[in-house]
Amino acid sequence: MPAGIDSVKWYFGDPLSADKDSSKNRYPYHVYQNNGTYNDTLITWRNGVADTTIQPITIVSPVIFTLGPQNITLCEGATMTLNAPVIPGATYLWQNGSTGSSILVDTSATYKVKINGCYIPDSVNVFYTPVPKIDLGKDLILCTGENIQLDATAQNCTYMWSTGNTEPTQEVTTSGTYKVTVFPKGCAAINAQVTITFTGPPYPFSLGPDTLLCPGESITLAPNIPEATAWTWSTGSHSPSVTVNYQTNLWALVEINHICSVVDTIFINYNRLRKLNLGNDTSICKGNFLVLTADFGNGVYRWQDGSDQATYYVTKPGYYYVHAQIGRCESMDTIHVNFDDTLRVNLGPDTLLCKNEVYILRPTGAGGGIYKWQDSTSIPLYTVTQPGLYSIMAYNSCGKTADSVIVKYHDCACALYFPTAFTPNGDGKNDYFRPIYRCPIYQYTMSIYNRWGERIFFTTDPQIGWAGRVNGNPVDIGTYVWIVDYKEVNTQLPVHKTGMVTAIY
Repeated sequence: MPAGIDSVKWYFGDPLSADKDSSKNRYPYHVYQNNGTYNDTLITWRNGVADTTIQPITIVSPVIFTLGPQNITLCEGATMTLNAPVIPGATYLWQNGSTGSSILVDTSATYKVKINGCYIPDSVNVFYTPVPKIDLGKDLILCTGENIQLDATAQNCTYMWSTGNTEPTQEVTTSGTYKVTVFPKGCAAINAQVTITFTGPPYPFSLGPDTLLCPGESITLAPNIPEATAWTWSTGSHSPSVTVNYQTNLWALVEINHICSVVDTIFINYNRLRKLNLGNDTSICKGNFLVLTADFGNGVYRWQDGSDQATYYVTKPGYYYVHAQIGRCESMDTIHVNFDDTLRVNLGPDTLLCKNEVYILRPTGAGGGIYKWQDSTSIPLYTVTQPGLYSIMAYNSCGKTADSVIVKYHDCACALYFPTAFTPNGDGKNDYFRPIYRCPIYQYTMSIYNRWGERIFFTTDPQIGWAGRVNGNPVDIGTYVWIVDYKEVNTQLPVHKTGMVTAIY
């Protein structure tokens, strides 16, 4: 219901429903008991002004009839017609958009129809059977003791052999004419036959055992049969040898001394799976895990830690390695997984500085991500020289994080000054690093850090200076970072200072 409407009143145009013929609900419903066309009226009031909308609604009785059998199977290329009842003035809509009372069936589909806008409660599923080509092969003369399998397999068919067998294949071990009738569902029956004759002495012949090919491999079969006078392979070749690099049931029919033929079949299995690939080196967030899938089929697996499953759950950073083997086929791969921490960037507290003081913002908790400051610069440290709101956004593969800080400046009634260098060599001159100040301060702290971010000195007394030593040993010549916080007694305002000092000998 659109906004701004004060109230509504519905009239359903169905006086036989008595007090149910109207409603003040914004989303009402009404059940019409009789067929016919009703004027559904809606009156809406906006700021006391009425607006009337009338919509005709036609109620019809659903048409009940049977469209046909639930499932119909036709032969490839065949058609049929489905008929709905012819009702004067009725409208029709079939599932494919046809609008006649009948439809020509020529494709596999579920056929259904709407009459006067209502679906009938019946539908027909139509399936098509491809016309099979049944070929039992040419008549054969086989050597005594041979056997052969005739194959009449086709889609959606039943079978009847002259032997009484109803399977799609027929084993042959004795001479005779073998006939089969194939009944494709929805199509006419198809007949085929072949004559197999057994004669001559037995002749031992074998293509060898079934074999497995690894990706990129091939196999050449060249049986040594001096008595062979003709060759026929399932590949169509008539040479004494064939080379195969794919999966197949390979058979060979070999004529012996122009008398009879021998036959044998082997299954060549081909490992179609591509080379193992665990993916590119990647990074994931701490707390998550990565599933590595070898996907080499039903084989034997060995991961870097001895695990033998096809999948591996990565819960910590490192190098992961898998070796997989199917039969004599093997493959291996390695992946390096890094872990990124969830970012929690922090610029520290809001800060009050003395006029003309330079302040360095050093974000913590941002890991090795990508930075962007409020002015769209991308630098790890930001130099503040004027008051304002300073913010940073940091990104990595785990997401993004943000923080901001307010920096204010004021006239310092009592400022601390720090030297930029000192000489802690024990000669009594400039041996200590400490502040110079004239006014009383309190809550003072000073921390000094080396270039690796390790705190090497700390004090809460401004009178105590750093003598340039760590654990009793002199520090190396170099630059060190200091951070000082304190409050002025006069203003009671917090002051934060940072800087660098160089130790010189």
